[in-house]
Amino acid sequence: MLVRLTPRQRFDILVSQFEPAVRAAFLDAIDDITSNIVLRRIVERLERGDINGAVQAMHLDEAAFRPLDEAIRQAFNGGGVATVEGMPTLRDPSGHRIVVRWDARNLAAETWLRDHSSQLITDIVTDQQVAVRTALEAGLARGDNPTRTALDVVGRVNRVTGTREGGLVGLTSVQGEYVARARQELLSGEPDQLRNYLSRARRDKRFDAAVRKAIEARKPVPADAVGKIAGRYADGLLKLRADTIGLHETFAALGASKDIAFRQQIEKGKVRADTVTKTWRHTPQEHPRIQHIAMQGQKVQFDQPFIAPDGTAIPYPHAPGVPARHTLGCKCFAEYKIDFVAQLVR
Repeated sequence: MLVRLTPRQRFDILVSQFEPAVRAAFLDAIDDITSNIVLRRIVERLERGDINGAVQAMHLDEAAFRPLDEAIRQAFNGGGVATVEGMPTLRDPSGHRIVVRWDARNLAAETWLRDHSSQLITDIVTDQQVAVRTALEAGLARGDNPTRTALDVVGRVNRVTGTREGGLVGLTSVQGEYVARARQELLSGEPDQLRNYLSRARRDKRFDAAVRKAIEARKPVPADAVGKIAGRYADGLLKLRADTIGLHETFAALGASKDIAFRQQIEKGKVRADTVTKTWRHTPQEHPRIQHIAMQGQKVQFDQPFIAPDGTAIPYPHAPGVPARHTLGCKCFAEYKIDFVAQLVR
């Protein structure tokens, strides 16, 4: 017996298909950057006090993130195709079937892809350069030698995997500050600061015993161990960043392509805008947004926005320009429906 999937099930399938690819593409870009780093060039520039030169030697440029750009494009196009394929059969007043197709070359589609991807990658690179420059300056100001300073930023090569681990490449500037503070806590020898490190959710708990030993002795964690512990903490934050980008960019691409797919059919005269409605669907999760729970089931016309309890107008979940408080980590989606009777009558 053929089982018809619900809108939520269809959406979940799309997310499971594209989210891992977007997350992996981001990590591939970071791996490409770190694997092409020549440590000696960075150290030489730091020895001369040339921070800008050291940053440039890491080649943190937008071209490295083309895999991420391509993964988002595939999610966007996949969402558009799935949207038109999921539309029930449309017929004109004469009973003839109306053909609907996803047009990836449509102006609105191309504009969203170009603007969204370019802005995302520019923001990633710019923020990354700030994080790296800040960490290099802090390392030298702390009195670390250029080699240690560079390794703390670019990571150390794992002899087993041959890849760099524990660096700051790929982290946001805020996450870079988290790593710097964690390092300070471990080196402080102050019980309160050491305990604060133990409250960090993304730490590697395998090192907790060493930190507790330092608390009991009221001494700093040995410097060599601090480098390793802070490195594993940075790895945990990088995984969080990849998970966040994978989820957010997949939902943004799928949400935009669904809305644009309906807009394409309206512009071509195959569907009337006043016969299309959209309903907010909240996805239960561990830490839900109370506002989005309240929006569950909110129904509006196609050309009208959803209204959050705080007054924010949201065209659809993850729409461009919507504040981050309503997008980051959000797993909501919009369910679109066509009133077939109204479509035929009008």
